[in-house]
Amino acid sequence: MTGLTAVLFLVAVATAVATGARHWRIPAPSLLVVAGVALGTLPWMPGVHVEPEVISVLVLPPLLYASAEEIPWRDLREVWRPVTVLALGLVLASAAAVWAVASLATPLTGPMAFVLGAVLASTDPVAVTALGRRLSLPPRVQAMVQSESLFNDATSLVLFKVAVGSAVVGGAVSPPAAAGEFVALGGGGALVGAAVAGLVVLIRKRTEDPVLETVIALVTPYAAYVLAEDLHASGVTAVVFAGVLLGSTGHKLDNAPIRLQVHAVYATVVFLLESVVFALIGLELPSLVRALEPGERGWPLGVLAVAGTVVAVRLLWIFPLSAVMQHRRGAGRISWRVPVVASWAGTRGVMPLAAALSIPLVTSGGEPLPNRSLVLTLTTGVVALTLIAQGFTLAPLVRWSGIALEPEHTAREEARARGSLARAALLHLDELVDLEAVPTAVAGRLRRDLEHRLRAEEEEGADDDARMPSALADHRALRRALIDVESDELRRLYDTHEISDTTRRRIQRALDLEDLGLAD
Repeated sequence: MTGLTAVLFLVAVATAVATGARHWRIPAPSLLVVAGVALGTLPWMPGVHVEPEVISVLVLPPLLYASAEEIPWRDLREVWRPVTVLALGLVLASAAAVWAVASLATPLTGPMAFVLGAVLASTDPVAVTALGRRLSLPPRVQAMVQSESLFNDATSLVLFKVAVGSAVVGGAVSPPAAAGEFVALGGGGALVGAAVAGLVVLIRKRTEDPVLETVIALVTPYAAYVLAEDLHASGVTAVVFAGVLLGSTGHKLDNAPIRLQVHAVYATVVFLLESVVFALIGLELPSLVRALEPGERGWPLGVLAVAGTVVAVRLLWIFPLSAVMQHRRGAGRISWRVPVVASWAGTRGVMPLAAALSIPLVTSGGEPLPNRSLVLTLTTGVVALTLIAQGFTLAPLVRWSGIALEPEHTAREEARARGSLARAALLHLDELVDLEAVPTAVAGRLRRDLEHRLRAEEEEGADDDARMPSALADHRALRRALIDVESDELRRLYDTHEISDTTRRRIQRALDLEDLGLAD
């Protein structure tokens, strides 16, 4: 099988597995990893060796950007304190714990155990977002878990660079130098991401071309990542900041056809990249195992020990933090439900794999870097194990904990929002009728439609089939004007914290589809 044939085969299999996972309502990342491992063990499947640039430059930026766009800025401001504690303290604690356990339970040297700890210290935003889409978590919990996975990468990246430098050069770790590097990487990445986001906003305000807008959306994460890396800042942080900033303002910048087209194209890109990259994680594991030295064959025990360590440290860190937060809010009884879900939701995924692949091959003296293959194997094994074990059990855990939002809750919130939109449109319609600015017949038809929506009766009202062209044009123009009013009301409901970001997105999409259907 040629390389190109293998790639096409992988894309086809990954797409089929991900589609099946959606149909069977099971976590796609977990099933893809299982399918990848199964494929990798087939004798006719060629060995898979992924270049670091393929993951870090080609795959990671759009997936990070898509994850960051889903985080509402409003929710992020509410959880920034626990996110900061997790992104700094938990990453450092996890790296230290993995360093200690790997030094004892595996043949890794001290410096390479430190590299492994830095690689696996942070949760993965791509995996967390992909698993979280199917869960009806409360907005605050979803925002905290997803935000932590995005912002802890800056800490992990600094640790990784310090650890690799220590392993390659053999020098000691300098805490002041590491702190300075953290500020340079994280702060520089944030500034680059904010600058790219500001430039994109200016361009979007001056164009209404759906094709150009789609190109801008696809290029933005790559531009933020490459520019930050060229400036020796964190490309990951730049993409995250650009995604968060643009995601919080994107619904205010574009018209309906642009929003719908960009959403459709980006959803396709994200689906394809996620499907392939999670399948690659599983597919690469058998190849890495075959490349191990005889003294490294005990890697399965190392995977179990390290995976258990990162999960245990996360539990021991999040439970006390949650107790302190609940006590400060005046909770009479400490609840275990949110911390257990938040702890179990912190899976590893694409980011650790990208970091491990970028470990140098040789030391500064030109000798092969010891235990590099074992670090790659342990990293991939831990990623695969957490995706499978936590991925398949997270949804039942959420249901058992009782914190998931019931479908009726979302339906009631959406119904209230739609009712408020309809009342705002009716009020504006009455003003237009009082000014005699619209034909009476057209206003009456629209009034019936809006009142019909307000009563939540049938989906479609009975309209006269015989419509004059001029009356139809008036109907379209007036309905578009009312859709603009409804969009303004929707924005007001969101800005005043009366509805969640999920409800806003769903209703905005419905309005966009209706507006698109009014095209001449």
